[in-house]
Amino acid sequence: MKPMSNNFTEEAARQLLLSTEMAIHNMIEEIKKPIDPELSGSGRKAELASIKQTALDAKEMLVIRQEIEQMIKNAMENDGQVDEAVDFSGGFAERYSKK
Repeated sequence: MKPMSNNFTEEAARQLLLSTEMAIHNMIEEIKKPIDPELSGSGRKAELASIKQTALDAKEMLVIRQEIEQMIKNAMENDGQVDEAVDFSGGFAERYSKK
């Protein structure tokens, strides 16, 4: 069985990169929408929680996008070979602790 071409992987990564960009823009536009001034109490609180969650989702999507960009850059440096993603999610102490 013939392995998939690296061009497919790179093209798929670039499409994913563009898709995440569109999703981030959509989330930013959602955050920009004003809260209905008629809302009060629990309705207003729910709307603010929704905005906060959207902002957190956008931040997470931005991190994912950066990882995809790095993956593409690494693939270009490694003759099209896509390496396993490096997990940088550990905290400061974990990164610099002596092992």
